[in-house]
Amino acid sequence: MASSIRLIAALSMAAMLTACGAPAPSQSDVPTPTIRPTPLPADSPKPLRDDIRIRKVAEVGPGMIRLVRDPGSNDLYYLSPQGDVFYLSPQPDRETRGALAYSRSEIGGAPYALGLAFGPDRTLYVVGNEGEGPRNRCIVRKGVISGSGRTWSTLVRTEWYEKSNTQYDHLCNGIVVSPDGKSVYFNSGSRTDHGEVQTAEGAFPGLREVPLTAAVFRVPTNAQDLVLPNDQAKLKAGGYLFADGLRNAFDLAFNAAGDLIAVDNGPDANYPDELNWLRQGRHYGFPWRFGAEDNPQQFADYDPTEDKRLSWDFVAVQTKLYQNDPTFPKPPAPFTDPILNFGPDADQFQDADGEVRDASDLGRPLAGLTMHRSPLGLTFDVENRLSGDFKGAGFLLSWGAAGGPQTDRGQDLLLIRLTKTGDAYRMSATQIVTGFQNPIDSALIGNTLYVLDYGGQGAIWEIGLP
Repeated sequence: MASSIRLIAALSMAAMLTACGAPAPSQSDVPTPTIRPTPLPADSPKPLRDDIRIRKVAEVGPGMIRLVRDPGSNDLYYLSPQGDVFYLSPQPDRETRGALAYSRSEIGGAPYALGLAFGPDRTLYVVGNEGEGPRNRCIVRKGVISGSGRTWSTLVRTEWYEKSNTQYDHLCNGIVVSPDGKSVYFNSGSRTDHGEVQTAEGAFPGLREVPLTAAVFRVPTNAQDLVLPNDQAKLKAGGYLFADGLRNAFDLAFNAAGDLIAVDNGPDANYPDELNWLRQGRHYGFPWRFGAEDNPQQFADYDPTEDKRLSWDFVAVQTKLYQNDPTFPKPPAPFTDPILNFGPDADQFQDADGEVRDASDLGRPLAGLTMHRSPLGLTFDVENRLSGDFKGAGFLLSWGAAGGPQTDRGQDLLLIRLTKTGDAYRMSATQIVTGFQNPIDSALIGNTLYVLDYGGQGAIWEIGLP
């Protein structure tokens, strides 16, 4: 799997599936569940530490893509690509069945939903995408509590922008609300694999990225029917373009220090995936940089037949999208590199000579994460409720890799420890749970991390932490 490419393709297929909801307990103020040490089936996720306990909470059906916690009730809400939102209240002694909370028609959302978030005031935000021929627009709907229900309105939509009509259309997806509840940040992924020309079968000659792609936008939560233009100068002037040069920041989260951290999924070549500290006005390199490596296609002497970082199990390589490209645009400057990863896990890389190496084994950091892991489901212990090395830490899932030369295939849960040094973060990454199928999102309640696994029949797992 080439990071987010295969992920998005899988999510597109998931749009054909439906979720079967059944009655669940009514919303209530549920205490942090106590995990009982019951035997796990052989194909269940496996903890790598004695102080971690795992239990299946629910089977939710295939294709669910987002999992969030209601800060008022501690219920879990999850999203289908069709735009329906479901909920369940985790029970400590049995599996639970979810129920429909809000249908897409009730929300008034767009048909391809990829983002879900609560604000601290319990306002619920849903990110959808609406297609019209070879174009897309993003729509963010917000549901404000009103009596026993919610009143829905449009927070923001984008103008129509040009898709590539390929699996590289990452669309609008990840969303998060600032801790003070005043701003919403959402990601619009790239329309290309690595900045190549994508014409949508001739509809858009010579087109690469556009102003409304490969970026994270910020809008105020009190906006109403705001429209973001497909014009970079206007986006900057309005203060809406928060961070640029991100291939696909599918998940965003604030850490305990109040800094915005985002994953970024790499291209169909053997370059690192990333974890970035996002800041206003920064450019994170795409498509000129992957990790701390230059995209070689920008150079006049590039010869893809000599490029040892290309693997033939990826679509962009098979279709010869890596090529000598004399019109590749000149890079803006400067770039902000990803957070350095000091391991001991998720730090494999392929050198220019084609050999796969482990950075921490060599006593050096990696700018990013092992290629093609497809990092997702980023969550932080922002309340410092956990103990020991878990206190204030982050947790990062990996969809998993189905291609590339690395032996680190992901499909796991990482413990992420961030340390700020000057104007940058450094991280340690330690594998603590393995054996998921395609974990895609997570939510932390007290000392319990809930993990949504997209794979198989779809399940929510309860990970008890110290």
